[in-house]
Amino acid sequence: METVPNNPNQIASSAPDRVGNPGLAGLNPPPAPVQKTGGLGLWLRDLLISAVASVLIITFLYQPVRVEGTSMLPRLEDRDRLFINKFVYHVSAIERGDVVVFHYPRDPEKSYIKRVIALPGDRLRIDHGVVWLNGKRQLESYVPPEYRDTRSMAEMVVPTDAYFMMGDHRSISSDSREFGPVERTLIYGKAVFVYWPTRDAGVVR
Repeated sequence: METVPNNPNQIASSAPDRVGNPGLAGLNPPPAPVQKTGGLGLWLRDLLISAVASVLIITFLYQPVRVEGTSMLPRLEDRDRLFINKFVYHVSAIERGDVVVFHYPRDPEKSYIKRVIALPGDRLRIDHGVVWLNGKRQLESYVPPEYRDTRSMAEMVVPTDAYFMMGDHRSISSDSREFGPVERTLIYGKAVFVYWPTRDAGVVR
């Protein structure tokens, strides 16, 4: 809130005018009152700024998507709606454990959502459902016992600029065990927040 002096003339007269005659300072007319914009105008302006900011954020940073299927249970359910961050991987690296959205390698018109299990250059093998990465057994807390399977896969090295993806519901997931590692150019977002339904709302981990 702006503060207005109680007596503007008294303050002005305490200093000499430009030509060095202190007696003329008190004769100056008082400053014109400040015109304030109406409340409705301010409200409309703020509303417009908020709308533009929302459009820019959704267009360049976040995109709402809908989950179809149950391969990411228990965290993501069929028809959950969530925001994905489309910008984050332009400034930071993809990490193991990230839940990402990518174009399906066999049909780029479709999009899949899976978890990153292995990075470029990693040595990966699966022994009766247990994931071994660079010689170390992985403790995957995001896969409940009832969603595990007993599938095995011979050791492989993940190619350069590619990522090995798997669903959390291992027994029903179609993932890199079938269609192979996913090239970096096909990955376009990171799942960050479920907003609907409210019972599932929260950060995606």
